[in-house]
Amino acid sequence: MNEQLHSTTGQNSAVTVIGLGPMGRAMTRTLLTAGHPVTVWNRTAGRADGVVADGATLAATPREAVEASDLVILSLTDYQAMYDILDSATASLAGRTLVNLSSDTPDRTREAANWAAGHGATFLTGGVMVPAPMVGTEAAYVYYSGHDQVMENHRATLTLLGKPRYLGDDPGLAQMMYQAQLAVFLTTLSALMHATAMLGTAGMKASEALPELLSFTDSIGAILRAGEERPGAALDAGQHPGDLSTVTMMGATADHIVATSTSLGLDLALPRAVQAHYRHAIENGHGGDHWTRIIDSIRAPH
Repeated sequence: MNEQLHSTTGQNSAVTVIGLGPMGRAMTRTLLTAGHPVTVWNRTAGRADGVVADGATLAATPREAVEASDLVILSLTDYQAMYDILDSATASLAGRTLVNLSSDTPDRTREAANWAAGHGATFLTGGVMVPAPMVGTEAAYVYYSGHDQVMENHRATLTLLGKPRYLGDDPGLAQMMYQAQLAVFLTTLSALMHATAMLGTAGMKASEALPELLSFTDSIGAILRAGEERPGAALDAGQHPGDLSTVTMMGATADHIVATSTSLGLDLALPRAVQAHYRHAIENGHGGDHWTRIIDSIRAPH
């Protein structure tokens, strides 16, 4: 096996963390608590003060940070930031593993894996699925993809941050899952704010509205997993049986939400986007199918 794939991660092995936003600081503290020597670097050096006080070592340059550890974890705004920061340290990357937990597109992630390989480094993509305060807790989990042996070599250390959910060799897949999860998350947040604004026009305070809305949000997963509403297997089979919750029925509800929002003077971007999915399916003759038929126009928009 390639020498750079051999495990160098022991119980107290050194780790480098580059990027000290809330997530980077949380990861650093978690690793320090577990007994790992941690070297850190951040463009704004003052952000390191707290973790340095907790025991981390502040590197003067990105190159010094990279050379301090075989495992280098990056928590940055995007992948371009990785290139900008590590451009001066490429000569030191050979034999090291880069674990990039930054957000970007799957294609840019795959390009980054090739870039790392071109400098003799191995690469894992990661997507942290909890906010910074939950890093290192039982609730934390992180999606990873990339070379499976590299994942195994560093699993013990990475598990400290959150339970690893390994998706396979494709370095873009963890990023894809991360973006897919956030597509659900961000859309839900917008829907919650839209619904809160709706209820606010009737005099209901957000402190009263949100508990009711969140209770319903919590139940959505259970609804989708129950009985005939369970959509996953039917979607895989290309089946959209219209026994319950047809496109026409759900589309009518979408129309009512648009009409209500219009009468209240609210922004229509979100309800109109949802309405469009059902209208496209109806226009294509699928009004009697299950609501999952809207995936057709999402997969292949006009």
